[in-house]
Amino acid sequence: MNNPFNFKEILSVTMILFAIIDILGAIPVIIELRKKAGGHIQSEKATMVSLILMIIFLFLGEGLLNIIGLDISSFAIAGSIVIFIIAMEMVLGINFFKEEMPDAVSIVPLAFPLIAGAGTMTTLLSLKAEYATVNILVGIFINMIFVYAVLKNSQRIEKMFGPTGLHILRKAFGIILLAIAIKLFRNNTGL
Repeated sequence: MNNPFNFKEILSVTMILFAIIDILGAIPVIIELRKKAGGHIQSEKATMVSLILMIIFLFLGEGLLNIIGLDISSFAIAGSIVIFIIAMEMVLGINFFKEEMPDAVSIVPLAFPLIAGAGTMTTLLSLKAEYATVNILVGIFINMIFVYAVLKNSQRIEKMFGPTGLHILRKAFGIILLAIAIKLFRNNTGL
């Protein structure tokens, strides 16, 4: 484990979480949810619940794994495969994970699974195997600030990027996630 408050680690963790949360790629979903709810999204609630879920899982996830007899490296390898599949979805535009959208916007579709979903939780434990916990926490807080800003300003962002810009961002972050998945896999398998 490296020294706490390592700027390079904070930057790496922030970028990894930013790519896996993919709040920019989720803007089309957020826009659709906003339309179904009559133009209002509870951005404060969704951000706080996401933050709390991530912090709880960061600290208790490993204990839960121990209870069921798994180690962090095994979970990190499994996580790298999930991240790889999510990245392939982003790059290829194919949905491997099918989820039904509820009719109304609430904490459930925004905070979980959209922001703090399975990929994010898996990534947190994978990161814990390589980075200092304090740097992961800082990365989580930075991302939640960005998530809040995106949720609060989704209409402006939609107009600013347009469909083509959002499509390009999603593809670029997909390639970054592919590289992250391969790095996590290699670091936890010794390859």
